[in-house]
Amino acid sequence: MKHFFGRLWIEWTIAISFLREGRAQSIMITVGVAVGVAVIVFVTALMQGLQSNIIQRTLGTQAHIRLLSPDDVNQIIAPAAGTLQLLQEDKRPQRLRSINNWQQITATLDQLPLLTAVSPVVSGPAFAQRGDALESVALVGIDVERYQKIIPLKEYLISGQLRVGADEVLIGSQLAEDLGVQVGSKLRLDTGQQNSAVVNIAGIFELGVRELDARYVYLDLKQAQSLLSLPGGVTVIDLTVADIFEAENVAAQVGRLTSLQAESWIKTNAQLMNAISAQSLSTSMIIVFVAISVAFGIASVLLVSVVQRTREIGILRATGATRQQILRIFLFQGAMFGLLGSVLGSVASYALVWVFNNFGPGLFYIPVSIDLIMLALLLAILTGVLAAAIPARRAAALDPVEAIRHV
Repeated sequence: MKHFFGRLWIEWTIAISFLREGRAQSIMITVGVAVGVAVIVFVTALMQGLQSNIIQRTLGTQAHIRLLSPDDVNQIIAPAAGTLQLLQEDKRPQRLRSINNWQQITATLDQLPLLTAVSPVVSGPAFAQRGDALESVALVGIDVERYQKIIPLKEYLISGQLRVGADEVLIGSQLAEDLGVQVGSKLRLDTGQQNSAVVNIAGIFELGVRELDARYVYLDLKQAQSLLSLPGGVTVIDLTVADIFEAENVAAQVGRLTSLQAESWIKTNAQLMNAISAQSLSTSMIIVFVAISVAFGIASVLLVSVVQRTREIGILRATGATRQQILRIFLFQGAMFGLLGSVLGSVASYALVWVFNNFGPGLFYIPVSIDLIMLALLLAILTGVLAAAIPARRAAALDPVEAIRHV
């Protein structure tokens, strides 16, 4: 073992000596590798931060999974045997209806380890009126304690208190502006079913989505049930999961378990997921092209080094160096280019991220994980070794006699 490492030490020393002799070339290719690694780390971290921000903003205002009653369908009588039946079917209008046995379903879902929160909700259309101002709104009846685990409404409050019940409601900032109301103002809610109520505005929230801020009115679950003529019923059961990217699979399992219609955020935000996939693909292509450029740079420098040091290689072979040793000398050079370049590139990328996070536009935060740095480090070293393979094989294949005669 000691003899083995001793031989490697000799090859390592010769590799460093070759790099020192071509110092200008070594510095240039190391800087090139560093730039490549910095681009890979920074762009990858930037895309990860952007995607995380988009997903966080999207899921900050909606549940991961929504359970609804199955759609009403027409019951068609089968034709008699031996007869042909021609039908023109019109789909049935979907009425506001409650989920059957929602209490038992909620209790069952509370026990599932795949779910982190379960919240029954009753929602439906209504009109909000103050004086001559009239706006179409969506009533959302909630159990505050449960719903807070789905959407942290307290974090979105811009005025007032998180309080629903006893004729107190929360409304969006855009709706408050449209109606000209503020915390403490009164509002009439009318569902058009001869049900109406005058409520006090306990708080105003801003979810960051204009449509939601202009329409949502949060109120107590029981009051919403009364206004929407659904006594004791709920229209939706909102769920959250630990792994957001497993929401579609969990939705399928929950749908089979409850016989309800399960919609995951992935399905309802298909365009967003397509955009994220496209971003990931573009990032991967950038990484591949940068890695190829770095590999060509390392390979070209080492090929020139082989030509310049043909005589030295011949002398080494004549003094007993094996082909494998010559091969390892140039592979070590490639690995050193990758190692030094990746270290410098990682430092540079971290500096770029720090500048972006502290002096950038402040749109989102870019995290840099140690896993990403280590991956870039390994990628650079592997690229360096692979790029050095062809020059190394060429050097190892040189005939010592012909190499010594080389001028």
